[in-house]
Amino acid sequence: MFRSFFPAPRVFFTSAVIWALLLTVLWFAGGEQIRAVISIDRFVVPPICAVAPPPAAPAVGGSAASASAGAKAAGGTAAAPAGAASKVPPTSAGTASAVSGTTAQTAATAAATAAPAANCISPNDNRFLTGDKIWQYEYVLLGAVLFGLFWFFYKRNEWSSWSVGVTIFILLTIFYNVQISAWINNWYNSFYDLIQLALSAPNKVTTEQYYSTVFSALIVVVIYILAQAFIQFVSSNYIFRWRKAMNFYYMSFWPAIRTYEGAAQRVQEDTQRFADIVEGLGTTFVSSFMSLLVFAPLLWTLSSHMTTIPILGSIPGSLMWLALLWSAFGTILFAVAGIRLPGLNFQNQRVEAAYRKELVYGEDDAERAQPVVTRQLFANLQRNYMRLYRNYLYFNVVRYAYLQVDNFFILLFFGPTITAAAITLGLFQQISSAFSQVTGSFQFLANSWTTVVELQSVFKRLRDFESHIPSDLVIETEPALPAPEAGY
Repeated sequence: MFRSFFPAPRVFFTSAVIWALLLTVLWFAGGEQIRAVISIDRFVVPPICAVAPPPAAPAVGGSAASASAGAKAAGGTAAAPAGAASKVPPTSAGTASAVSGTTAQTAATAAATAAPAANCISPNDNRFLTGDKIWQYEYVLLGAVLFGLFWFFYKRNEWSSWSVGVTIFILLTIFYNVQISAWINNWYNSFYDLIQLALSAPNKVTTEQYYSTVFSALIVVVIYILAQAFIQFVSSNYIFRWRKAMNFYYMSFWPAIRTYEGAAQRVQEDTQRFADIVEGLGTTFVSSFMSLLVFAPLLWTLSSHMTTIPILGSIPGSLMWLALLWSAFGTILFAVAGIRLPGLNFQNQRVEAAYRKELVYGEDDAERAQPVVTRQLFANLQRNYMRLYRNYLYFNVVRYAYLQVDNFFILLFFGPTITAAAITLGLFQQISSAFSQVTGSFQFLANSWTTVVELQSVFKRLRDFESHIPSDLVIETEPALPAPEAGY
């Protein structure tokens, strides 16, 4: 299933995990030092402006108080009459002159500080490509290219361009999608705060501000849509190439395995289903893992805005613990409810294959597919389907109940914070979105359980099918895999 397509599958996937861990450690240990040497972000976007502390106010009141105290000690008056306001004492004039000089100096300093501001961007700028992001993308792309170059030459097989090159491309697109989700999550905060401000009173937000914020997201989303269409096209071709590799591999041993029950279906149908399911589940898993890396720290930070969480109370990272507990409960619940489904699906394919095989024989032999035989075979088919339907009945009750409660779950714990007016509408949307991303990542098995069940049954069938390939053929006389045809 794997070695027909990937070069040395065990070594390939193990090395991919180790390389990803090394890149992560290197990022945190020396990322900034590497950035200073090789990053191109300083040539692409301006740096983020430094936030200068506000200038200290001159102690005018203190000087005036001192002057007043001095006047009182000398026997003078503390306050001059209104008519004598134009007669400024020499000391007061000197103080006014000093204040004026200080103000001028402060203004000059502010002007000098503001001068380079044109060459930097605000820390609150909501643009998608910042210097930090460009360096992050450059680092990930460089790590992926180095890994691909190694495997392009080491243990190279006929399908390396697809099994290595396109696999890396798909993983990079997953990383890109997660970054889009993170940016949209941050955009929610600023956009819904803008909505809240606009609804508080007329003309607090201009039409230009509103549409500028909307179009900033629209540009990113349009690019995302176009990219997704191309990514789906590449993924479909990737799945077919994997199926093609498996097909060539199994057909190389056809004389030895053609008598296996349902051999034609294993080669013709299960190869397609296996490649399709593994690609889908694999990309979903990697996406969930990357989303967890991005949104878990964010959700932990956003938890500080919650006044208290019912049941959990006020603890650091309360929303993160809540997401973990809820997702773990759902995963265990689904695993228990669907524990019998893989075996029933596997058995279902066997009785389907037996019925189909008898009908195929009946096309060429009048003595086969007699009513008595087909009726018995169909009775076996019906019995297995009825058991499968009953098991899916209670599994779906559990599944749909959990997923519907999941839509409202976070709202049950927002009560104290909302009634205390401790967060804005923007923060509410950002926290809800981040919580959904984290729970969605933790709920990978729960959300994909029916697909996992199907994969288990397909995997069992193909493993059983492969076990009928004689070991001496695999070790000694395994034929070379045909190269992909030009243009396919």
